[in-house]
Amino acid sequence: MSDLHNQLDAAAQSHGPAAQDIERLVEESDRRGLLALVETMESIDLATKVDELSDEYLRSLLDLLPSPTIALLAKNADEPLRLRIATALDDQLLLVVLALMQNDDVVDVLGALSPARASSLLAHMREADRVVLTSLLQYPDETAGSIMTTSFIALREDRTVADCLAIIQAKAAKIEQIQTLYVLDMKGRLAGYLDLRKILSSPRNALVSRIMETRMVSIDPYADQEEAADLVARYNLNALPVVSSGQLLGVITVDDIIDVIIDEYDEDMLRLAGANEEETLDSPLLDTVRMRLPWLLVNLVTAFLASFVVKLFEGTIEQVVALSAIMTIVSGMGGNAGSQTMAIVVRHLSRDNVSVRDARRSLGKEIAAGIINGAANGLVTGIVVAIMYHNAFLPVIVLIAMMGNMVIAGTFGFLVPVALKACHQDPAVSSSIFVTTATDVLGFFIFLGMAQLFLPLLR
Repeated sequence: MSDLHNQLDAAAQSHGPAAQDIERLVEESDRRGLLALVETMESIDLATKVDELSDEYLRSLLDLLPSPTIALLAKNADEPLRLRIATALDDQLLLVVLALMQNDDVVDVLGALSPARASSLLAHMREADRVVLTSLLQYPDETAGSIMTTSFIALREDRTVADCLAIIQAKAAKIEQIQTLYVLDMKGRLAGYLDLRKILSSPRNALVSRIMETRMVSIDPYADQEEAADLVARYNLNALPVVSSGQLLGVITVDDIIDVIIDEYDEDMLRLAGANEEETLDSPLLDTVRMRLPWLLVNLVTAFLASFVVKLFEGTIEQVVALSAIMTIVSGMGGNAGSQTMAIVVRHLSRDNVSVRDARRSLGKEIAAGIINGAANGLVTGIVVAIMYHNAFLPVIVLIAMMGNMVIAGTFGFLVPVALKACHQDPAVSSSIFVTTATDVLGFFIFLGMAQLFLPLLR
């Protein structure tokens, strides 16, 4: 065993064991060594390593792991791995694993399965669990109800602090979070909440109704999960109650909110690039083409618009060949500036809306920033152009065009996401296409239009 402990220590020092270490123990059917290895790892790190295993090794691994470890593994797994784990387990063992998990995590597992198997598993559960899980499964994906848990402590307002402590002691081991306890009135409606610190610091004979907080932040079960994340972040909550018609249906915990924030961020970044959040490196070729091709075709249409503008000034470009090299600099810098503005605006819109007053002030700032940044970049570009082409008027045109395109970039980079948000569309989905089209088409038009206007001075 000393050799095994040495291996584990070395693995821990190198940021955990590799998937090959797990494969080796699985091949040797070394249950004792595998369990010792698992004990040295955080559940999320174990899930990351297990995700690298083939389906064959995964099935063999699950045969060697105890049910509580499998439950922790499924809790921390992403959806594809969660589905692989559930598929590798037979119904009997999967039911045992699900019984060890919180209801919101069970819903995630059942949601990843086929409707037929999920229904079969529900049919074999206890009636009380089946009723709760069925109610949770009714909420659409990415809503507050879909990520809430029914595992919380609710107290009646006529209870004393001593009663609260006894209830906490009896239920704490099975409850996901106990920092915030909720108070119900005599009709079962949510009346307030108590912080655990308040309970511990109050006299044991104090009534809950006298020490509870009545000002609460809550959310409807059908509200978007992003709204839940905004509320938790804004009010610094440990948990967010989900309420409908005064009834406390469940709570959303901070760990679920963190998952939402990460998922929404990844989704927005992919959409800004015109990619699909469902695509992975392992996606089949046809699925990759299906998810990418529509956006590429849309971009192709916008490219034709820019090409059409260039064609209008074909004769000008033929007379001054230097224009063909410089115009890409002007449009490219405009695109970069537009992306900067757009990224800031989309991030702000993901947290809050923009008022009319704020919109006017912010748009004015973006226009001013465009003029200043355009002047700075145009001046540098103009100096380089003057040295390269020995023409005193070409740098002036570059400077004016650069400033104009930077203003266009700031204007469209601000207005496009705001307009999409006002139309109840995701500003991250199509903003980049509209902004890039504007900076390319109008950037080419300004630069080449001025070049044609001052053509005799450029020859």
